[in-house]
Amino acid sequence: MDTKLLDILVCPLCKGPLKYDKDRQELVCRGDGLAYPIRDGIPVMWVDQARSLEHYPEE
Repeated sequence: MDTKLLDILVCPLCKGPLKYDKDRQELVCRGDGLAYPIRDGIPVMWVDQARSLEHYPEE
């Protein structure tokens, strides 16, 4: 994931910061508890495509 791209991307729901999860290939928004998938190197930033972080491990 390009760090410059990560610096400008925000959660489409709350406009909060996203954290890159390399292992899961997701962009994580802790504020909304959502993880947006990265498919073929492209972040899918649609709320209806995000998965809930109900059981996401804390760092």
